[in-house]
Amino acid sequence: MAKTTAKESNNPTRSIYNAPSKPEKKVNLTTTVIVAAVTMAIGVIVGINFDKISNNINTALGNRAATSISFDELNDVYGELSSSFDGSLDRKKVIEEAKRGLVNAAGDKYTYYMNAKEAEEFDKELEGDVGAGIGVEIGERDGLVKVLRTTPDNPARKAGVLAGDIIYKADDEDISGLGVEDVAKKLRGEAGTKVKLTVMRDNKEVSFDLVREIINNVSVYSDYKGNAAIITITRFDSDTGKLAREKAQEAIDKKVKKVIIDLRGNGGGYVTAAQEVASLWVESGKLIVEQKSQSGLYNEKVYAKGGSAILKNTKTIVLVNGSTASASEIVAGALQDYDLAKLIGEKTYGKGSVQALQKLTGGELLRVTVAKWYTPKGKNINGEGIVPDKEVERTFDQINKEEDPQLDAALKE
Repeated sequence: MAKTTAKESNNPTRSIYNAPSKPEKKVNLTTTVIVAAVTMAIGVIVGINFDKISNNINTALGNRAATSISFDELNDVYGELSSSFDGSLDRKKVIEEAKRGLVNAAGDKYTYYMNAKEAEEFDKELEGDVGAGIGVEIGERDGLVKVLRTTPDNPARKAGVLAGDIIYKADDEDISGLGVEDVAKKLRGEAGTKVKLTVMRDNKEVSFDLVREIINNVSVYSDYKGNAAIITITRFDSDTGKLAREKAQEAIDKKVKKVIIDLRGNGGGYVTAAQEVASLWVESGKLIVEQKSQSGLYNEKVYAKGGSAILKNTKTIVLVNGSTASASEIVAGALQDYDLAKLIGEKTYGKGSVQALQKLTGGELLRVTVAKWYTPKGKNINGEGIVPDKEVERTFDQINKEEDPQLDAALKE
């Protein structure tokens, strides 16, 4: 199996896990202020979910022949539009939006089209290169985009933005009807530039004048409390496997009695990185994840890497929540199935499908769902998530007070 990074691939088609979903249409906040005091639970952050395993999609799908359709009716619509519209039409934009609409007709939120600019941003986000921002993680809950948490020593937290705040405006522009990814783009920008963020809190508008900063976006970091090592993995990128191994070895050298792996808020990433992380516990040759299509034409199994299970005899707890998705769920599912770790927290997101990334002309990309993935015991968690062994809730209020009952429960294990 050839392995390649996104930038190194010469194959026009690349297989990916759990591509981020196309944002759902939101109800405009101006019409829903009266229901703003909704139940607050952590949603899913903008996950960047890409697999480094390179495959040819036609081979993977059994060389299934492509079909074609007649676009005579579409040409009829364009003909009427171009001849009747009182204004000018951008032909390039018309074609781009026609492509987008064609793909959206599949009705699958994980299948969608990216223009060249969006594709470039995707590659950057994949490696954590999101430029400058204000230091918030956002996600959708009950049709609204909310702050899930603020990051330490960054503008939002310093200014008083809180977890649970509903994103309303950016520079006085109402962005409440946008999806998570589009909201994130509004909040990002060049370091040193200003943005006025307006949120809804307790049915009232609260505004903050913020200056964007380069955000420290490391994928793995660790801390120690008593006899426990706490290793936090924020995403699965090209460096995550190496960094996780280094932190694991450091914990072993310190002779800790247990390791706590924090996957809360981790939206996913390279499946090869998930493979490397899971291999810290799972013995060589054992199945970590299987991906297969309903037709049975597409089937691929990923196994643990040899000589990597340095934590297999170390007591391990994994922290999860509703933002733990895709590649994170691959790791959590494998460790739970093999009884190598105890999961504590809240039910995970439930992203159990496989996407392929197809290069189009002009730098455009198509992400399309080609299969589902299954845990070692054969369970597909799509739409269901993984139920932790011990359920412990953490509210927005507790997040803002920096209280962590989930971590406390893990430390007591």
